[in-house]
Order: sequence, then C-alpha cells, then structure tokens
Amino acid sequence: MNPFVVRHGDEYLLFYAGGNEAGQRRICLAIAKVDDLTHWQRLGPLFDLGGKGTFDEKWCVLPCVHLIGNKWHLYYTGQSVDKNAGLQGFRGIGLVVSDDLRHWQRQSAEPVLLGDGFAEWPNNRGIAGGGRIVEIPQPDGRILYRMHYTLATGHPSQELHVDQAKYSVIAHSFDGRHWFDKQVVLRPRAEAAYENVATIALNVWQTRQQYHAIYAGIGTQFGAYSICEAVSRDGLVWERGAPGANLALPPTGTGWESQMTEYSNVIEENGRLRLFYCGNGYGTTGIGTAVADPLE
Repeated sequence: MNPFVVRHGDEYLLFYAGGNEAGQRRICLAIAKVDDLTHWQRLGPLFDLGGKGTFDEKWCVLPCVHLIGNKWHLYYTGQSVDKNAGLQGFRGIGLVVSDDLRHWQRQSAEPVLLGDGFAEWPNNRGIAGGGRIVEIPQPDGRILYRMHYTLATGHPSQELHVDQAKYSVIAHSFDGRHWFDKQVVLRPRAEAAYENVATIALNVWQTRQQYHAIYAGIGTQFGAYSICEAVSRDGLVWERGAPGANLALPPTGTGWESQMTEYSNVIEENGRLRLFYCGNGYGTTGIGTAVADPLE
C-alpha cells in the first residue's frame, strides 16, 4: 500500500508499505527501470518498527520522500498498538534520513509531527502522511517546505462520517524537523457523495499557472476511497468544480480496483503524468498505474 515514487536517473524507486502475516507493516523499496515497469527488484524493509510502547510499534506506513539540504528525508506514519483506538492510534509522523535513497537512519524514537495544533480539535492525536512536500522560495533566499498530510479526527463508530473523518492539512518547516503554521486546506463537502466523509493527503505539483493536486476522498457513494483532483492559485485555497467534475479515477469494473482507489502519487514522465495508486483492500490487491496528459 501507499506508493511514493522518486525518479533517480533511469530508475523509479517505489517506496511503499508492505504487510506481513502478523499484521505488521513496514516501509519497503522496489526499483524498476523507467521504461519497464513490469520488472521490479524488491529490496524489502528499509528500517524496523519502533520499540515497545512507541508510536510506530505496529505499523510504519505512508512514506513521503523529499531532498532537504543534502539529505533525503523519508517521513512515515506510525501506528501504535492502542486497542480500539481507530484513527487515533496513528499518533505521529516519524523521520528517517539517507544519503543514497537505499540506506536509512532513524532520527528519533519520537515523531517529528503530531496530530495536534488545530483549534477545532484540541485533543486530537490522529495523523497520517502520504502527501507531498513542495518548496516555496523565500525573499531571504531560504526554502520554506510545505508538507501535505492528513488530520485524522475519526473515532471508532458504525457511522462512516464519524469513523473515517479526515481532512487535508499542511504544515511548514525550514529544516524538515520542526513544523509550524498548521492549516486545514481541503475538507469533505456534503454535496459530493464520493467525498462527503473525508479528504486525504494532497499530492501536489506546480505548473506555470497554478498548483495541481490529486488526492483520495471517502464518501457514501462508494463507501470507501476514490481518487479526485483539485487546482489552486496559491496552494492554500483549492477549487474542485461542481460535484462529479473532479472525480478522476473512481472504483471500476469487477477486478482489483472495483471497490476503491486510493493512496495516489503522481510523477512527471517524459511530458506526461504517471499515477501510482492502490485498489481494493487498501493495497491488498497491489499497486497499479495510470497515465494522463498534463494540464497547464
């Protein structure tokens, strides 16, 4: 589950979360040539789970990779072993760094980003990553890094709107370790039945005219995720158009993506866009790909 792709020379490095029979999930890496996505070399887990009682004792999922300074930073979401916590069991985003994208060093046993800092949800702990970091040059020459991630406010419930409540949010940093200025930038909308419950981590890129994002919404129409799009002039206020206009890749057919499409990651590929994403079962059926012509 959770594909995040980095192009390095003539190779794609696909970071993802792999699960074992014990129910644990770890960040893994697979590599393929850009011109041959049918053959992947799997390198296995890049680092282990946290120790007993830590925020990432059970799962390390939702990788987000970005070069900050001279180090590659890989942010991931940890899940604790809190019983019956639901989304509140995802208690923080952790950080590992690397010089070569293959060997990773854990930076701390504690998260670098928590699910707090929002006035609407003062006691919230739930957080999930998987979005993209964009760079915003500053007048003084510094780079401001904007991370797109998910605020998970849901609690265990038989009601979908309560159990799966999530919002797309951002935080900013100058060093990749200390994050501030948290904001909600995209919310569920009642008038669109495919995203009236949740919107998760924006995968953002910039063209000459505006920002573009692809993300996944949860709604009562499908009862699970579907992949959607949005555009923005400033990266803060996002436009989705009329209901249905931004539904980019809904569940379809009777096969591997018939129930849900989610965890989207976009990369530019020789003048077009390539999407990596998951289907049924949050990745149980694997990772797929699709292509599109870019918009201005």
